[in-house]
Parts: sequence; C-alpha cells; structure tokens
Amino acid sequence: MSKFSKNFQKVTQVKHWTENLFSFRITRPKSFKFRSGEFVMIGLPDSNDKPILRAYSICSPSWSEELEFYSIIVKDGPLTSKLKNIKIGDEIIMMPKSTGTLVLDALKPGKRLFLLSSGTGFAPFAALIREPETYERFESIIVTHTCRMIAELSYSQSIIQECKNEELIREFIENKLLSYHSTTRDNYIFNGRITKLISSDKLFNDLKINSISSDDRFMFCGSMGLNNDLKKIMLENNFREGANNHPGDYVLEKAFVS
Repeated sequence: MSKFSKNFQKVTQVKHWTENLFSFRITRPKSFKFRSGEFVMIGLPDSNDKPILRAYSICSPSWSEELEFYSIIVKDGPLTSKLKNIKIGDEIIMMPKSTGTLVLDALKPGKRLFLLSSGTGFAPFAALIREPETYERFESIIVTHTCRMIAELSYSQSIIQECKNEELIREFIENKLLSYHSTTRDNYIFNGRITKLISSDKLFNDLKINSISSDDRFMFCGSMGLNNDLKKIMLENNFREGANNHPGDYVLEKAFVS
C-alpha cells in the first residue's frame, strides 16, 4: 500500500474552461483546516510511490465542504500533462498542511482591499471573495484579473457571478465587491497589464473610484514580472510588505513563480 494512501482524496467535479485551463474539486478531509488564500501540495498517485507534488492555491473558501483548484495545462509538464485527464472518482494526493501569505491576517486594517491577479493567480482570490470575513474587515473589495485572451477570463467571471447569485455569499457583499477584467492580446472592454492601468489611473477612472490612498491594502498573485512591477508601485506609495507574523500594507504569493 502507498505511504500516501492516507492523503488520497476523491475527485468530485472537473470542468475545462479552455484548452489549457481547467478546475476541479476534491473531497475535503474532516480534519483539514485552512485559511482562505492559502495553498496546499497536491499530486497524483504514482506506481513508484514517488509522486510529483506541486503547490496549488485552494479556490474554495474556508467554510466549503469540498476543495476546489484551478490549473493551467503545461505541455509536457510532469504533473499537469497527466492531471488534465482526471475524471470524477479518480484519486488525488493532497498533503495535510496548508500555508501561504495571501491571507487576511497578513494585512493591517484598511478601508479598501485590492486583489490583483493574472492567469491562474486568480485562484486564491476565488477563495477570499467568497469568504465572509473579507467583507467584515474591509469596506470594499476590488478584484482584478488580467489574461491574454478573453476566454481565459471565464473562470474568474464565473466565480464573481456566483458571489452575486449565491444567497450565502450575497448577504455579506452588499455592493462591496467590484471586479475588473482586462486582456493583453484579445481586444476587450479593458486592455492592458494591470500595472499600466494602475499607473495611468485608468483602473480607478473606469471603476469611478478614488486613486490609491494610505487606507488601501493590496494582495497580488501572478508572474515574477508582474509581482515585481506591482511591488515597485507599492514601494512608490510607501507601503510595507506584510507577513503572517507582522501584518503590513500588501502581500504577494511567491510560491508559484520561478
């Protein structure tokens, strides 16, 4: 018997959003606790008992009975080239400990919370915008998602629509949630990298909200280039990076960039 067998969870749902993007849900162990925004190591059972494990943000909020994940398919990728073929009833390895920096506890109190993402970096924010505590801590939440193609925005648009329709979540939102989608390749309503949209004030003008202030808090998750560029904007505004043991004005997730 595999030494990982105690970490096996069943796949309960799979949905392919594009040729290269899919989401899936698995069972949640009763003993598994996590904070919205954290990630966990997952993989597939291996006959040699040496499975490839990768860090995946949990898209589900902390109260969810199942665990959802959002993945890109990397051609010839050691894990995703196989993970893309999972079906309902298949087994997934999920390690028992979650961690991460994109959690509310790592931020100081503020008025607005900006959740800035690109690609599959939206995943942790899918949890946070479905977490009631997020709306209790902030007066407004602005979530942005930037992708190359319009079709790649489908998952985040679906989650945001769920927030507006789901009775359990809707009662907490009370018009507090704003969303902003943009593309860098396809022609769309809004175009461009989020860094330029912030620096030019276009993001704020489009949403009809005030520009950055000292009461704002930020989380961002994307490529190394995006994270570095957003960090420069944070430093220009004299914001300080936060951590679990020392809350600050902004946090970024470093686990998914090389």
